Amino acid sequence: MSKRIDRVNQLIKQTLSKLILKELDFEKNILVTLTRVKTASDLSKTSVFISVMPEEKIELVLRSLNRNIYHLQQKINKKLVMKRVPKIIFKPETKTAEADRIEKLLDELKNKGKTDNIQTEE
Repeated sequence: MSKRIDRVNQLIKQTLSKLILKELDFEKNILVTLTRVKTASDLSKTSVFISVMPEEKIELVLRSLNRNIYHLQQKINKKLVMKRVPKIIFKPETKTAEADRIEKLLDELKNKGKTDNIQTEE
């Protein structure tokens, strides 16, 4: 990935984070995090990955973001000084859930290894 795309990703993530914080109201006890931004090399579109706590509320948050996407896109277009501002697409973050699952599996293996060692010592 080029340095230019990296800078665009950072800029979009930073700007969009501030906009969502100021412009949108989510239910109480919902935490929305923009985990990463992935922009196409031709700057045609950018995928914004979000993580939501509690995870059951992801669909509610995605609906809210997509309902307000035109408004957010217009604000981004005005704030960013770029020849071409990519079209925003919101997606749920799957890598954090995947990493959590792998971590649990590793813990299970670690705990199983400890019990196996105790049994062989006896």
